[in-house]
Amino acid sequence: MSSTVSKFILPFFIALLFSTAGFAQDKQKFTISGYVKDASNGEYSIGANVYVKELLKGGNTNQYGFYSITVEKGTYHLVVSYIGYQDFVKEIVLDKDMRINVELKPVAINAKEVEVTAERSDKNVTSSNMGAVKLDMEEIKKIPAFLGEVDVLKTIQLLPGIKSSGDGNTGFYVRGGGPDQNLILLDEAVVYNASHLLGFFSVFNGDAVKSINLIKGGMPAQYGGRLASVLDISMKDGNNKEYHAEGGIGIVSSRLTLQGPIVKDKASFIVSGRRTYIDVLARPFAKPGSSLKNSGVYFYDLNAKVNYRLSDKDRIFASGYFGRDIMTFQDKSADFKLGIAWGNSTGVLRWNHLFSDKLFMNVSGIFSDYKFSFGAEQSGFEFKLFSGIRDWNAKVDFGYFPSVRHEVKFGVNYVFHTFTPTSVSAKQGETEFDFGPVKKERAHEAAVYLSDDFDVTEKFRIHAGLRYSYFMKVGPFDRYIKDPMTGQNSGVIHYTSNQKIQEYGGFEPRFNARYTLNSKSSVKVSYTYNLQYIHLASLSAVTLPTDVWVSCSELVKPQKGSQYALGYFRNFLDNSYETSVEVYYKDLKNQIEYKDGSLPGADVNDNSDNSFVFGTGKAYGIEFFLKKRVGKFNGWIGYTLSYTKRLFPELNLGKEFYAKYDRRHDASLVLCYDLSKKFNFAAIWVYGTGNAITIPTSYYVIDGNITYDYSERNAYRMPAYHRLDLSVTYNPDRTKHLERKKQRLMAKYQRQGKDTTSIEVPKRWVKHYESSWNLSIFNVYNRHNPYIIYFANEGSVTTGDLKIKAKQVYLFPILPSITWNFKF
Repeated sequence: MSSTVSKFILPFFIALLFSTAGFAQDKQKFTISGYVKDASNGEYSIGANVYVKELLKGGNTNQYGFYSITVEKGTYHLVVSYIGYQDFVKEIVLDKDMRINVELKPVAINAKEVEVTAERSDKNVTSSNMGAVKLDMEEIKKIPAFLGEVDVLKTIQLLPGIKSSGDGNTGFYVRGGGPDQNLILLDEAVVYNASHLLGFFSVFNGDAVKSINLIKGGMPAQYGGRLASVLDISMKDGNNKEYHAEGGIGIVSSRLTLQGPIVKDKASFIVSGRRTYIDVLARPFAKPGSSLKNSGVYFYDLNAKVNYRLSDKDRIFASGYFGRDIMTFQDKSADFKLGIAWGNSTGVLRWNHLFSDKLFMNVSGIFSDYKFSFGAEQSGFEFKLFSGIRDWNAKVDFGYFPSVRHEVKFGVNYVFHTFTPTSVSAKQGETEFDFGPVKKERAHEAAVYLSDDFDVTEKFRIHAGLRYSYFMKVGPFDRYIKDPMTGQNSGVIHYTSNQKIQEYGGFEPRFNARYTLNSKSSVKVSYTYNLQYIHLASLSAVTLPTDVWVSCSELVKPQKGSQYALGYFRNFLDNSYETSVEVYYKDLKNQIEYKDGSLPGADVNDNSDNSFVFGTGKAYGIEFFLKKRVGKFNGWIGYTLSYTKRLFPELNLGKEFYAKYDRRHDASLVLCYDLSKKFNFAAIWVYGTGNAITIPTSYYVIDGNITYDYSERNAYRMPAYHRLDLSVTYNPDRTKHLERKKQRLMAKYQRQGKDTTSIEVPKRWVKHYESSWNLSIFNVYNRHNPYIIYFANEGSVTTGDLKIKAKQVYLFPILPSITWNFKF
């Protein structure tokens, strides 16, 4: 890889830098730049389309609403368009650099006006991006939600190439990658566990989310550290015009969001919180003395953000997230108590600065933390288990716009990791048991990158990027040496503070290309090579809070992934319909699994990586996607045919096996229908091949004990998963209500003999207020989709009627829910 980079890729980027410098020095070209934001609340618009009408050239605003276009001197019309807003059109005489900040005015969209674009209507064809999807939060809120709680992660699992691991889990698998191979970001901070209540809900509160960008192929160079995908979520900045509140009250949870100006048009805040209350509602119905009376399960989370515009060139943002899941159980009759808690914390401080109309900079300081703890107590004996990971991250990113044909990005990133693999403590009364000190592992990770998105010709567009990453594990650390014959400890190597234990690094090239066949269709190709230095060790077929994050070491090498993709993209009926077909092949190295028989927490006076085995993997498939963009009736259909395989010399007798998240067929249908301004209907249907499992195929009895023979690893399948969800949303029409109040006021004036020709409606009557009722039905036809399949013995050996039967556990029958949403 390194020799290839030296010979071909590095010279390409050197030439690229010289070419962009040439564009920047052209005296006949001038730059239009500025920010695009919502006129009603001051929120910066991410991905708004900005272009010069006469040239049909331009670009999109970045994550902070900034754009820059450099074209030749002349008279043009600058156009800015965005979903749900009036197009901004301004005639300009471009004979000097110009700063044009744009405030877009919202419009009411009906069936005929929907083509006030969400983005460039032909972006599906013209963009060089492959496997990239931007989701609109308002569109997500129309989709049927589990127990009324809008869920970002469950929505992205309805897209081709992205697989759910079933009910009760928000872990997702992208093109054959594991759940740890997804980079999940909230305002640039890494979220290590994105689920609440063992996966029933995600950690993302829809009322606080502004934009969702998913990349499942063709990952740009500014992202790294994961092999499979990026889910980049941005929080709202907060309304800097006026104060607002919104929220919802549902059967099992409620939420509230407050936002408003600190200094009007310069600074704003937003605070958003949620909590479930199943435990509170169930407790009064528990019988006195029952365990339910002192037990419960719930989650809460809080999002907060402030921003301040120091000048037209400088802005600062501070945001944070804190969430916890709590599970408690107490049985007084048995003198038993159990407590489990886990959750994420993040904090981000950012500074934007404009050096010039062409050079944008963002500096970020980021904190991320994930903790899991388990505690049990009985008859004076206490047992505790905990694990976690904490990051301190600093990064600087630049955006450089030398010409309308180029968008250059470059930057550096540094992370200091602190890992706490599973640690155990216990005591009986005042007696403490020695399990050794709490084991913490530390590592440095850094990266530098450069990329350019540029038009080679009118039809040929390339996105090329190069990233170099570096990882070093450091002390203090104790390495336990294993005797290869006995498997017992034979010695310990002690590393002092900051002493280098192991280092890795390498180049990560990224490449996307688009060739336009005509105005309605294009062909795209992509290649990405990624390195991943941290890993999630899991024994379960689903992601659980007990899963442990571990770093690379002398034993654990970086995961490596190469992905090749080819796609055909076509729009129909004046860009009303978008279609795509993508094929991909992914090659994975240094994959990680637990050894057979290993258990988390069993590494007392040992290292967690001594319990791992390593292998390779491959994944390939084809994805079909059809989306209707406009009109009262819209939605999409997705289908994926895929194969995901693993090969570990120490597992399955060295034979290749299907990964536990391999799913041959995966289909989804999403439909939304706006009957009127009052009523919206939506439906979801999903189908997926059952998860791969290992089962006992025979048994024999020795001295009255049953011993099982098992199949090859993941050789059997659970029953197929399928489900239908429906929802209806009712939006009361306040116009008629206000009209009735006005008529009553007129009647009152007439009775009093007052003039009714110029009645002024009191401001408090017309204050902006919205509410809606959402009724959702989950699993309409009551499908018993398997969550776990286990095997139970019926009969006995002595009576000769012993039978082994498979039994299925499912989580959710048909579940209706109702939620009242409000905004004022």
